[in-house]
Amino acid sequence: MSAIVEIQNLKREFTVGNQKVKALDNVSFTINSGEFITIMGASGSGKTTLLNILGCLEKPTMGTYLLDGVNVSGLSKNELAGLRNSKLGFVFQSYNLLARTSAIENVELPLLYNNKYTASQRKEKYLKALEAVKLSDRAYHLPGQLSGGQQQRVAIARALVNDPVMILADEATGNLDSRTSYEIMMLIQDLNDLGKTIVFVTHEPDIATFSKRTITLRDGRILKDVTNPNVVRAKEVLAKLPAVNVIVDP
Repeated sequence: MSAIVEIQNLKREFTVGNQKVKALDNVSFTINSGEFITIMGASGSGKTTLLNILGCLEKPTMGTYLLDGVNVSGLSKNELAGLRNSKLGFVFQSYNLLARTSAIENVELPLLYNNKYTASQRKEKYLKALEAVKLSDRAYHLPGQLSGGQQQRVAIARALVNDPVMILADEATGNLDSRTSYEIMMLIQDLNDLGKTIVFVTHEPDIATFSKRTITLRDGRILKDVTNPNVVRAKEVLAKLPAVNVIVDP
């Protein structure tokens, strides 16, 4: 199994006033292709900083980060942007969709920054991504015409459209009710079953039970890195929930 992420002795320090704050302190771990990992920790534990470094949004102060064999530390801003667009897919808590743009146009957006695809290839890819999240019938709806769960599905389709080596999700169920959260986790598990590498930042312990491995941070260090022997299937949790009563106006 090939390594998608190799991190060695990673440190990230900030200067606040006269004090030096260690957001990450000597962190080392590897993520292999096809893993589904949750990163947990209290506020201030370093998980957001780690996600930003994994996403090539900021650089470590010290240490090594290899993303799919590429050493990130020596890259320029333009090279980092190219790497993000070709290797990574992002899913955020607040969806980050363009409000006046249809679902299909939101999904197509990353492809417009990738000149290796023709218009017909772009169309094939964004239709396939929307189909993967079961939203083909909502392709031309604006975000305001979609539920929170549907908007998050659009965001996941956008993350998938460039065939990234890794999907990074930041509290992607944080704005959703329990049922919708489980529906999104079922989709994430389905994508992982198809071989997608997933890194999911969450503060919710029940969300971590859906992943195969959990890294817990405290004060910028890895407190625990454990494999989950009993992965919960979101589909089974959904099946046990009471049926939703739909009220139809007369």
